[in-house]
Amino acid sequence: MPDELPFPESLCHRCAAPPRYVRTKSSLFILCPLMPEERKYPPQPVRSCPLFRPREK
Repeated sequence: MPDELPFPESLCHRCAAPPRYVRTKSSLFILCPLMPEERKYPPQPVRSCPLFRPREK
């Protein structure tokens, strides 16, 4: 993962289900392990999500 998070305001970075960062030559995607297969890469930035669970500190 880069030092600076992509889409810093996205809920994905603070979710208990750790996202996976997938980089291509021209883009960076955030893969959600909880989303159904057809929505694994939610449009960013995610501002609300029914599956979001805050990460414990």
